[in-house]
This record gives sequence, structure tokens and C-alpha cells, in this order.
Amino acid sequence: MITSLLIANRGEIACRVIETARAMGLRTIAVYSEADAGARHVEMADEAHLLGPAPAAESYLRMDRILDVARASRADAIHPGYGFLSENAEFADACADAGVVFVGPPADAIRAMGLKDTAKALMEKAGVPVVPGYHGDNQDAAYLAGEADQIGYPVLIKAVAGGGGKGMRRVDDAADFDKALQSARREAKAAFGDDRVLIEKFVASPRHIEVQVFADAHGNVVHLFERDCSVQRRHQKVVEEAPAPGMPDDMRAAMGHAACEAARAIGYRGAGTVEFIADASDGLRSDRFYFMEMNTRLQVEHPVTEMITGQDLVDWQLRVAGGELLPLKQDDIGINGHAFEVRLYAEDPAKSFFPSTGRLAAFGLPPESNAVRVDAGVREGDEISIYYDPMIAKLVTWGDTRDDARRQMDAALRQVEVAGVRTNTSFLRQVIGHDVFAAGAMDTGFIDEHLDALVPAVAGAPDEVLLLGAIAVAQSRLAASQTGSASDPYSPWNDVSGWRLSGTAEETIILIEGEESRELCVRYTQDGIETSWSGRAASAAAAVDGAGRVHALIDGHGIAAGVVHASNAITVMREGESWTFALPDPLDVTGDDAAASGGVTAPMTGKITQVWVKAGDSVSRGAPLIALEAMKMEHTLSAPGDLKVSDVLAAVGDQVEGGAALVVFEDPAS
Repeated sequence: MITSLLIANRGEIACRVIETARAMGLRTIAVYSEADAGARHVEMADEAHLLGPAPAAESYLRMDRILDVARASRADAIHPGYGFLSENAEFADACADAGVVFVGPPADAIRAMGLKDTAKALMEKAGVPVVPGYHGDNQDAAYLAGEADQIGYPVLIKAVAGGGGKGMRRVDDAADFDKALQSARREAKAAFGDDRVLIEKFVASPRHIEVQVFADAHGNVVHLFERDCSVQRRHQKVVEEAPAPGMPDDMRAAMGHAACEAARAIGYRGAGTVEFIADASDGLRSDRFYFMEMNTRLQVEHPVTEMITGQDLVDWQLRVAGGELLPLKQDDIGINGHAFEVRLYAEDPAKSFFPSTGRLAAFGLPPESNAVRVDAGVREGDEISIYYDPMIAKLVTWGDTRDDARRQMDAALRQVEVAGVRTNTSFLRQVIGHDVFAAGAMDTGFIDEHLDALVPAVAGAPDEVLLLGAIAVAQSRLAASQTGSASDPYSPWNDVSGWRLSGTAEETIILIEGEESRELCVRYTQDGIETSWSGRAASAAAAVDGAGRVHALIDGHGIAAGVVHASNAITVMREGESWTFALPDPLDVTGDDAAASGGVTAPMTGKITQVWVKAGDSVSRGAPLIALEAMKMEHTLSAPGDLKVSDVLAAVGDQVEGGAALVVFEDPAS
């Protein structure tokens, strides 16, 4: 019987597991790195233990340290969450040797599915359909290219030990194969310590549909229906839903049966997900789906299954790990309604989805209800660092129908207010609202195909946001003047002699967005603050409330937004989007903005993994220059125009800070 549980993970999944464990009356034990000393999961657990420095290899991947903590804390069981050690057979064995229950499948089952090539061979033997491809041991680059030629382009290069889209590349043309192979191998080596790959035929109009399975130690196996995870970017899931739109009953039955057979074939136990690729070029059909891989752990997207079945999968995991029977039989499990999940990332879609790091100056999420669930691992004030995955929360919505759940999701996203880092909230709203998505007609190429619509060109802040920003700044200065603590000692608003009682006063407030500067005239009257912009008028009596939200009447309509003040900047958050405006610093007379000119800089701290250019090279716009590994992903920095390289300031293996100059170009005018 399990009475105490160590959670060998961090972030939202650690918080998620702790919630269920506590509901079951278990004592919870958290572990953390130095970077996570003040993290939410540390605060939630009954006790917490330091593992080591921030890098995962020195903390969350240290099996010896985690087992030492398990012994010291007298933990009965270890839940690995997802990622890190969750699919590490050696760790499962080590837990057994230490007399601690591993909340997951047997080590042999992890090994059987851990390598995609052997897993596919097993599935073929079990009668489960697999995608045509090369799954052999020969890893010679020329040989693999030859196999790709025989399979026929487009093909997928996939890490043998991969998962989560890492070490995976789609190749449409033979001329691009070598470069994609090298990149996939580097990413696979960094993520899994194994750079072997396999080659698969890329299925036309592919839909990623996976089936949740569960097995106990008494020979029982059930499935909890499917999830559609077709909306992906760089093979990483962005939006998931259950059930899959357009799924015929006979195909659902066939996939469920195949998934259960896959689990039985390897003597599975616990929660697992069997992933299939479905050819949707002629609609979903029961004879056109193929096994891709099995994830021998709880999935990030498990909440959508919980929402439509009413079951707590972590509860199931803990009961099965404790030797109990599965809570339900197959015929007792049904589908109720429809659910979506979106992954809220700290990243900037307008800058090729580069991860965004920094302190969460504001972190507002929608309130939970029967239709809205929020899984988050961070709080306002937490730091989004370079060390871990940039996912900061998951939003999950439910409705009687797909359209109901989709509307709930749009409403939930509109309530997201984040400042301090960029997020993909607006991008997610574009996905949810796109006609193709609304019709359920998307496949795994959806984002690439509609990227221009989903990530529209960067536009200036809307007029109402400028007006709200100006009013918030004015209110802040007025409040400061009333307490005599304004930062500008020369402002007339610091005059507390009562001169405003004689009439209206005016001030110009400058809001700088990127390279554009807007000047708004603000008037202070007996009734409050007034301003106007582009023919639109705004007024406010008590502009900012106690929750930090600015309220104003704009053209007669009441509008509110979240605001966050920082040094010489203000962020306005509205409808899921945020805009940060710099405020002129009267003491800053240097005007030094030379850093961004004449070259390419590191967008964030990371490690250089590839350099494609040298001094003297001429490059075309979009040509790859340098590959940077950061936040568990490899990012390619490309040429911003047709230019000549004058210097390269970084080499493979260098650890560079964000903002560091990497490549310098000759001045085209010289």
C-alpha cells in the first residue's frame, strides 16, 4: 500500500500529481533544483529536498540523488511525471532494487517501446499496422539517404530514442537530407544521449491520433478512447482535443483494439499512450492508420481524456502501482462531451517562436469551473529560466459539443494576462478561431500551411490599448504626485499646491513601441483624466483599481485592461495579448541603440551547436548562420538579408549569453 509519494519532476506536472496524491491522503515529497527553490511544487508538497544545480543533468536526471531522497524521506513510491526519468528503464530497475515502487510500467516494457525500430518490429509481430520505412541498424549517412530515396520523399527522420518531436525532421527533397540528418542527430544526442535515427514515409494529410491505454498487474487492459493531437509545430503538440473530430465508430473501435493489443504484447502495466498516424486524405478510415510509437508514461495532454471520461488518471496510476485492479472495465467507460487543451508557452511567435525568458511580472489565468481547468506550475513573480521547457500552463476546456468547448477555450484565452515574458496566447486564439480548425479539417501540416494567418505581421498596438496605456501612466504620475514620490521632480504634477483646482492641466505622454513613438496629450480635469488618439476619445475617473486594472470610457464604451508598471516601461494586457511600451527616461541622453545593428545576436543564453558561415562568405536572406541550443530545443539563426559576413564571433561548443554578438556583416553601403 502506498502512503507516501515522491514526485521526481517539476512544474505543472509535479503540481498536478501532488493534488491527486493529497486528495488520496498520501504524504507528498517534492524534489527541486537550485533554480526551483521557490517553485510552486516545492510549496505545495508536504516536504521538499534539494537535488542540485539548475541543469537537469545535475538535478532532475540524477537517479542516485533522487533515490537518496526517497530513502531519507521514507517514500513508498516515486512518480516520474513526464520527461526527465519517466521513460528510463534503468531508473525503473533502480527503484525496484531500492525497494521503492516506480509509478509506471515494468522496465522491460519501457525498453521494448523505448527504441522505435524494435517497437515497430514488435507491433508488426502483434498485428498492429506500422508506417513503411527503414528501421535497421545501419546508421551510415549515405546508406540512410539511399533508404530515403527508396521510400520516396517526403520522409521523416526520427530519433530512435526520441519523443516530443525532438530529433525529428521532415525532408521534402533529397538535396536537404544531409543537413536535416545532422540537425536531427545533434538534437537527439542532446536530448536522449543517442543519435541513432530511423526513416519513415511521410503520410499524406496526416492526422496524429493517439489512444490512452491502461493495464493492471492482473492482466486487465482497457482504453479510454482517443485524442487528436494533429495541431503541431516542429512536431511538438500545441492543441489537443478529445474525441477526434470526424472519427467513425468502426475506426475508434479498431484503434482502441490495436492499442490494447500493443499493450498486451509487451506485458504493460499502468498508463500508456499508443500513437498512430492516420491518412486523412480521403477522410478517416479504419484501414488507414499506422502505429508510430508508444509513450510509456502519462502524457502532457491527459487532461482532455479526464474531461470527457470523468476519470482521474493519476488516481488510476497510483492505484495500479499499489497492486489494485483497474477502477473500471471497458464497458463502463464512456465519452461525455468534448474537450480541448492548449499549451501556454513563454515564447514569441513573431520571432519564430523563440523561447522567452524573464520574471513573470503578471500571471493571470481564467478562473476554474466545470468547463475550464487550469494546470499551471508557476505563479506571478516566478522566473522563466533557460534551463527548462518554456511551457508555463495548460488551459483545458469542456463543452457538450466541439463548438461549445472551442468557444469556452477562446473565452479562457481572452482572460490570460501575462507580463514579463512573451507568450503564444494570441497565436493559440488564432488557431482556435481558424476556419479549418473550426471545421475539424486540420492535419499535422495545419500550422505550416496557415502560418501567415496564425502569426500575422507584427502591427502596432490598437488605438484603445494606447489610450489605456496613456491613462494608466497618467494615473500613476498623478498618484505619485499626490504622495510626493514622483520619479520626475520637475513635473508640474509634483506640485501639490492645489494649482489644478483652477482648471484643466495638460501633459504629453510618450509611449514607445519598438522603434515607433506616439505622443498622447493627457488632460487632468476636475472629473478625472482625458486623452485622445487617432480621433478616438478616452476618459477615466478612477483609472486604476486595486487589482491593477485600468478602466476607461473609450468612445462611450467601458473598457478595462491589466497593467503592469516596470522601470521606464508599462505593459498593457487585454484580450489575451500584451503590449509593452517604453517610457522616455529624461536622464538617458546616450541614445545608444547600436547593439542591434550590423549583425546577428543571440536571442537568449544557449550553446552553439553548429556554425555554417565564416568571414568573407556571402549569404542570402534566410540562409542558416548558426544553430543555438536553448531550453531543450535547437534554434537556427538565419541571415536577415543578402549580406556579406565580416566576422564570426562564436564557435561550436561556446556557451553564449542572450544579446551576445554572433555574426557581423559588412555594411552594404560601404
